[in-house]
Amino acid sequence: MQFLNKIITELLDQNADLSQYSIVLPGKRPIVFIKRILQERQYSGLLPNFYTIEDLIVQISEKQPVKGIALWLFAFDVYREIYPGEDFAGFLKWFPTLLKDWDDILKFTDSDKAVLEYMFDEERIKNWSENLGDTTDLPRHKYLNFWQKMNHFLPILKQKLAEKNWATSGMIHETVKGKTEKFAQTTANKFVFCGFNAFTKVEEKLVRNLLQWDKAQCFFHTDEYYMNDLRQEAGKFLRDIKTWKEFNDSREFRWIDDDFAQPKNIKVYEVSGNITQAKVLPDIFKNINDPNLSKTAVVLLDENLLPTCLDALSSVNYLNITMGFPLKNLNFSNAVKQLFYLQKQLEKKDSSYYYNDVLSVLEELPNNEVDQRIILNFKANIEERNIVYIGKNQFRELLNELSFFNLFEKPAGIISFLDQLISFCYELKFREIDDILYESISHFEKSFKIIKNQLSPYTFAMGMDTLEVLINQLVNSETIDFEGEPLQGLQVMGLLETRLLCFENVILLSANEGKLPLGNSQNTYLPFDVRRHFNLHTFLENDSIYAYHFYRLIQCSPNVHLLFNALSSGVNTGEKSRFITQLEIEDNHHQIENIIIENTSEPINKEAIEIEKTASVLKKLEEWKSRVSASHLTSYIYNPIDFYLTKILGTRETSEIEEELSQRSYGNLVHYSLQIIYEKLVGKQLVASDLEFSSSQISDIVNTSIIKMNHQLDFYEKGMNFIHKSIAERVVRTIVNYDLDLVKGGNSLEIIGIEEQFENIPFYLNEDKTDHVSFYGFIDRIDRLNGELRIIDYKTAKTKNLAISQPKKVEDEEKLEKIFFKDDRKQALQLCIYAYAAIHSPTIVDKRVQCGIWSFAEANQGVQLLSIFDKTEISENLLEQPMKSIRNLIQEILDPEKYFKETEKVTW
Repeated sequence: MQFLNKIITELLDQNADLSQYSIVLPGKRPIVFIKRILQERQYSGLLPNFYTIEDLIVQISEKQPVKGIALWLFAFDVYREIYPGEDFAGFLKWFPTLLKDWDDILKFTDSDKAVLEYMFDEERIKNWSENLGDTTDLPRHKYLNFWQKMNHFLPILKQKLAEKNWATSGMIHETVKGKTEKFAQTTANKFVFCGFNAFTKVEEKLVRNLLQWDKAQCFFHTDEYYMNDLRQEAGKFLRDIKTWKEFNDSREFRWIDDDFAQPKNIKVYEVSGNITQAKVLPDIFKNINDPNLSKTAVVLLDENLLPTCLDALSSVNYLNITMGFPLKNLNFSNAVKQLFYLQKQLEKKDSSYYYNDVLSVLEELPNNEVDQRIILNFKANIEERNIVYIGKNQFRELLNELSFFNLFEKPAGIISFLDQLISFCYELKFREIDDILYESISHFEKSFKIIKNQLSPYTFAMGMDTLEVLINQLVNSETIDFEGEPLQGLQVMGLLETRLLCFENVILLSANEGKLPLGNSQNTYLPFDVRRHFNLHTFLENDSIYAYHFYRLIQCSPNVHLLFNALSSGVNTGEKSRFITQLEIEDNHHQIENIIIENTSEPINKEAIEIEKTASVLKKLEEWKSRVSASHLTSYIYNPIDFYLTKILGTRETSEIEEELSQRSYGNLVHYSLQIIYEKLVGKQLVASDLEFSSSQISDIVNTSIIKMNHQLDFYEKGMNFIHKSIAERVVRTIVNYDLDLVKGGNSLEIIGIEEQFENIPFYLNEDKTDHVSFYGFIDRIDRLNGELRIIDYKTAKTKNLAISQPKKVEDEEKLEKIFFKDDRKQALQLCIYAYAAIHSPTIVDKRVQCGIWSFAEANQGVQLLSIFDKTEISENLLEQPMKSIRNLIQEILDPEKYFKETEKVTW
C-alpha cells in the first residue's frame, strides 16, 4: 500500500500524535489498511478520526438524511395531495430516476429552480412540439405536462422535508454551500483529504476553504502519464484541481508520481465467454510469484461473475471479498418475486396458476420433511394429470396442508401479509440452511420490517402490485456482504473498492466496453445538452472518473492482467474496453502481450457403454423370458442399454408435464377415442348406422378420451394443443368414415376384439422344444373383413418396411435371418409376433390372418398390410423364416457372451 504508506510517513513527520488529524477518504475500505500500517510501525498513540466525504458533508449540514423507502413514501404523500390521480406503483416508476436527477441538479448547479424552469421553457417546448396540436395523448405533450408538474411538486417537497429537518443527498449539499466558510473558520480539526480525483461543487468549496484557513492538506494519487498529457481523460479533473490558487509555492500539489512508466508486465486476454474468464484465474495464479496471494487483487467489473469466480478460487486458502453479491440474483429472491406474482393472481376472478410459477416458489424455498412430501405429492398429481394451469380450488385441494400455505391465500391487507412474511422468514432461519441462504432470508426479513414500519404513518391505499414494486425497488439495491480475511490472502473487489489501494498483481475481469466505462447508458430524464449547459455530470465525466480508476490501478502494479469477454451475447458486444485500446496505441513505455483463450475442453473419448451379463443379469433374463413383448425386442434393437435399464433394472422414465401435447400423448388421444367407439361394437356385424357420428359426437368422444388420460379439458382450449385436438378429431373421423365406406360398399365388417390381450404364447428357441419364451401383448383391434381375420395395430408415425421379400441369393438368406436386427423393421417385427400369437392363440380358430398398421398420419389409406414373400395372408409356414430372425434376436439378448453394448445402427 505504497500510497497510504507515503501519507502516513508524511503525517508522522509532521506530528507524532495522529489523533490531531481527521482523515477524509473516498470510501471506508482503506481504513483497515491504514490501521495495519500504523500497527506495523508500532504506532502507540490515539488513532486519527476517519470520515468519508459524504459523512463529513452530512455532519456539517446538521440535517437528517432521508432516502430509499422513507423518502419515496413521504414524497408520494406530498405528491398525492397535489395530484391525487396517480397511484403509488405508477409514482415509483418515475420518481427514483427523477430524484437522482434532482440530487445532481442540487449538487452541481446554483439553483434547481433554474433547471426545472429551463425544462419547461416555452421556447424550448415550441421547438419540440410546433406540430403538437390539441391532442393530449402525444408523448411530447405528456413530457411537457410532466415538467410542469415537477416545477410545482419539487419545491413543495423540498419545503415539506425542510420542515422535518430531513434532506435528500442533493439538499444536504445545497445546505452546506452556505456553511463551508464558517465551518472552515471555526473548526479545530486538521483535515487530511486522501486519494480524491473529483469533487462536487460543495466538496470543492469545502476543501478550498479549509486549505485557505490552513486547516487541511490534500494528497492526490496521480501520475505524470495522464497528468501531463491533455488527451488523457483520466487526468481531466485532477488537472483542474492542480490549477487551484490554493496550490502554490508554499503548498504544493502532492503527489505526481512517475510509476506508470516503470517496467510492467501487461497482458490482455481475449476470452471466449464469461465463465472462461473465471477458469483462467488458477492458471494466472501459477505464474504469479505471490505464495499466499496477499499482494494480488481480482477486480470484477461484472458483479454477476462473483459466484463463478468463487468456484474457480476454491483452492485459495485466504480470501477476502469486498464487493457485495446482488440479493436479486439469489434463488430465494426469485421465489419471493414469484410469490407476489401468485398473490396478484388472487385478485383476478377466474384466473389459474401456471404450474412453473408455483413450482419455482415451492422448490426454491427451504422446506422441512413434511412440506417436501406435500410438494412431491403435488408434483406427482400435476404430472400424472398433466395440469399446466392449476385452478384455485385444485390448488387449495393439493397444497392446503403446506406449513406456509397462508402465503398463497388472499391476506386481510398489506400489513397482514408483511407480518406473515416476517414470521415465515424468522422461522426459516432456524432450519439447517447454508450461510448465503441465511443471509438472503435475513435481508428479506429486514426489508419486510422496514417496509412495514415505514408504511405505518401513511393511510393511502396500497395493493399487492404496489407492494411488489416497492419490494423490487428495495431488493434491487440490496447486496449480501461477505466476511473474509481483510489483511491477508487474495482480495476480490469491485473497481471502486480499489481506491487508494495498490497491489503488485492486478487481474481485471470483464474489461469490456459497456463495463469499463459504463458508456452513455445513464438513467436520467435530463437530455445531454441540458446537463452540459448546467455543468451537470454526463457520461463523459463518468468516463473520465472510470479512466482515472483504471489507470491509477495499474500505475503502481508491476503485473497487470486484463481479461475481456470476446463473445457477443445479450447486452455484451464482445468488444474490449476503449481503455485497453488506448493502452495499446498510446502507451510507449510497455510491450503489451495479447493472449487469445478459446473456450475449449479436453477431447472426450466417447466409448460405447458395455454392460456384462453377470449371473444376476442372466437370472433377470430368465425371468424376462416368461413375459416377452414385441416392444421389448424393438427397445433392444433401438438401444441395448435402454433395454437393460428398463427390462433388467426396472427403471422408468420420469413423467413430465407437457405444455404442448407430445407425439405419444397425441397417439393415446386418438387411440382411446377409437377404443371408445369400437369397444361397443365388439361381436357385431357392422351396419352403416353404427358408424354415423356427427362432429359434436366425435368431439365429445375425444373429450372423454382427454378425461381418461387424466388431462384437463382447458389444456386443449387454445394454442397448439387446440390444433392437436382438432387434428385428433379429424383422424378419428377419417378412420370411422373409412370403415363406413367399406360397409356402405357392401363389404362385411365384424369387430372381433378391441385391446385384445394375449399371453403365455410359447415360442421355442431350440428344435427339441426344451427352451422357450412366452409372448404377451395387446392387439389394438381384431376384425374380420369379408371373412378375412385382420390384426390391426395403430401407429402415430407413418408405416415403413412392411414387406419381407423372398431371398434370391445366399447373401439375401443371411440378411433375412437378421432382418429384424434393424431399427426400420420394428413395425414388421411387431406384426410378425402378433400374427404368430393369433395363429397360436387358443381363442382364435383362424390359421391364416392378415396383419397391418393403420397409421394416424396416413389414416385415409386404411390398413397397410404386412407382406411376406408377396403374400398378405399370413400362415405359420410363411412366418417360419421371419420368426428365425426373431429367434436369433432373442438368443442374442440371452447370450451370456454378448454384452449389452451401444452399437451403431445396422443399415444395408
